[in-house]
Amino acid sequence: MWKYTVQVSGMMCGMCESHVNDAVRRAFTVKKVASSRSKGETTVVTEQKLDEDALRDAIAATGYEVGEIRREPYVKRGLFGR
Repeated sequence: MWKYTVQVSGMMCGMCESHVNDAVRRAFTVKKVASSRSKGETTVVTEQKLDEDALRDAIAATGYEVGEIRREPYVKRGLFGR
């Protein structure tokens, strides 16, 4: 599994976060997506690697500015943090 952290500028409220999350869900099959206006980022967890240009385009289409995209392996933590 993979975790993508995308820098997103311009989110001002919960609806902004929802617009970005919905755009990602429409464009890709994901396990989890969450946006934070206070951090200015969206986190996406998926089983397959994503086309980063397509991810950038999907978010940018909502009207927000997309910055850096970081990808790292995602390891689900168990009940005791293992």
